[in-house]
Amino acid sequence: MQKLLNYKKEIFFSILLAFLLALIRTFESWFYDPFLNYFKTDYANLPFPDYDTIKLGFSLFLRYALNSIVSLAIIQVIFKDFMLTKFASVLYLIFFVILIITFFIILNLSAEANNLLLFYIRRFLIQPLFVLLFVPAFYYQNQLVKKNNNL
Repeated sequence: MQKLLNYKKEIFFSILLAFLLALIRTFESWFYDPFLNYFKTDYANLPFPDYDTIKLGFSLFLRYALNSIVSLAIIQVIFKDFMLTKFASVLYLIFFVILIITFFIILNLSAEANNLLLFYIRRFLIQPLFVLLFVPAFYYQNQLVKKNNNL
């Protein structure tokens, strides 16, 4: 318990940042996303909704950027390692480029048969899922480094 009390500042900021992620999710209707309602319905047999490509691309970028910035802050608060945060930011950038290109390729060149794939790619673009992958991975990596340094 004493060990937890030593990290009260980090715990406070982590909770605050998690709250910011929840706020982004809560106000998701502020972002342009015609697929928000589409994926809440029985979309398996429906055609894609009409959308403005530029507005959709900008909205996906903005939401991804906000989630990424908060997620990177969480990583920095937890690990206090600027190089690790910098590495994570490069990963976020690479994943964004891959995901956004794939999203628009599926959207524009594919039939509605791939709407489940589009759903999951969009989910990675609009939700902070990478932080859920990165934090345990970086923690495990840090534990391995500590273990190897103690040998």
